[in-house]
Amino acid sequence: MALGFFALALFLFLGLDSEDGYASYATASSSSEGVEITYGSVLKLMHERSKFRLHSHDVPYGSGSGQQSVTGFPNVDDANSYWIVRPEPGTSAKQGDTIKSGTIIRLQHMRTRKWLHSHLHASPISGNLEVSCFGGESESDTGDFWRLTIEGSGKIWKQDQRIRLQHVDTGGYLHSHDKKYSRIAGGQQEVCGVREKRADNVWLAAEGAYLPVAESK
Repeated sequence: MALGFFALALFLFLGLDSEDGYASYATASSSSEGVEITYGSVLKLMHERSKFRLHSHDVPYGSGSGQQSVTGFPNVDDANSYWIVRPEPGTSAKQGDTIKSGTIIRLQHMRTRKWLHSHLHASPISGNLEVSCFGGESESDTGDFWRLTIEGSGKIWKQDQRIRLQHVDTGGYLHSHDKKYSRIAGGQQEVCGVREKRADNVWLAAEGAYLPVAESK
């Protein structure tokens, strides 16, 4: 019952129209397997090595771009770790479509409506590429584009699959590590971009409310 209420709340929050043909979400916990990720789904990304969730909140960086900060968060239950999976603008992709390895996607922070973003500013702790949140519903640019790569033999993105997200403009992989903030975001891990494939830039789709696969017409 609680999961059903959660799915309905997310449905109403996102303003998804029932005419689109998606009357409900399939809710899933991190123990589920094989759920296909579709555009319009709301999920948390878990850093494989640390188990921290990709997170943002309305707190700007005190250096670099000064944009909204992005961190790795240890608490599984925090609502600021939810992201909406969106397609690259100008494509024919629509809500409910599955996502193939190699596809360019965007991730929209559910609470603030800003986009997961990167650029050439230095990240606060390690000096790698800064990862921030930027823009809004009507403001998005190529700095919000991430290429999804599935690790292993999978071709369609599913929950609990090991993935990498490579930033299109800079080539940096979405990355986190055990370097933690001590002040404003105390105990949270730095999230940044690095240009090499490393064990610390592997992520998995964990908790979420997954939009069902759209039926072909």
